[in-house]
This record gives sequence, C-alpha cells and structure tokens, in this order.
Amino acid sequence: MSLLQQLLWGSLVLILCLILETAILLLCAKTLKRLVKRFGAIVRPRHTTSFIFVALSYVIFAHTLQVWIWSSGFVLSGALPDWNTAVYFSLVTYTTLGYGDVILGPAMRIFAAFSAVTGLLGFGISTAFLVGAIGHIFVVDNKVDGDI
Repeated sequence: MSLLQQLLWGSLVLILCLILETAILLLCAKTLKRLVKRFGAIVRPRHTTSFIFVALSYVIFAHTLQVWIWSSGFVLSGALPDWNTAVYFSLVTYTTLGYGDVILGPAMRIFAAFSAVTGLLGFGISTAFLVGAIGHIFVVDNKVDGDI
C-alpha cells in the first residue's frame, strides 16, 4: 500500500471503530438506565456490582470487536499470514504494548499505527464513560444512604 492509501484506509478503519464504540457505549447507557429504574431507590451492593459488571462487559465487547476489525484488515490485506498472528498483532498494537516480535513491512506500518491510535482514543472514551457511569451509581448510593 502506498503512503496515501495507508493514511486513507487507516483513517477509515479508525473512524469505523470509534463510531462502533460510541454506538456500543450508547447502548450500554440505555441498559444502565434500565437497571437504575429496575433497582429503584434502594441501591444494594449487589446492584452496584451488577451495574459495574454490565458496564465493563459492554466496554470489553467494544474493544474486542475493534481488535477483530483490525485483525480482519491485516489478514484481508495479506499483511499477516493467519488469524492467530493477526489477532495477536492487533491486540498488542491496539493496547500499545508493541512487543516487536511480529513486525510488518514498510507497506503496512502506517496503517498498523492507526490501530494504536484507535486503541488510545478508544480507551480514553471508555475510561471517561466508566468514570461517569460508576460515579453516577455512587452518587445515587450516597443519596440513599445519606452519606457523602
């Protein structure tokens, strides 16, 4: 792939992944709102645990799906020979660990770097979402208990 193609395809996959993550987090927010209504005014520790578990499940699903999208790009482009290597490389790149035991040729390096950018942005969005969601449940919990 030329530099321009890598920039174009990398940007498109990044945008696709972030739109997907946003949609999944919006779905998660709706699910969490339903849980809050279902729990009612009394928030017990098991409710808080359920709330956090649901939120984390959606976030993990969103990130896993993005890693698979990047893996597909590496396999379909022929940059990596098999799914095992592609998923491993995608996960290591997406999380910015970058072990360096699997290295792409110059024709795909820029494209692969977009995977790391996607991970950085995705983890930032997810962290902000989790802080807001968990902060909300603890505010509700404090209002019920009368504690600050």
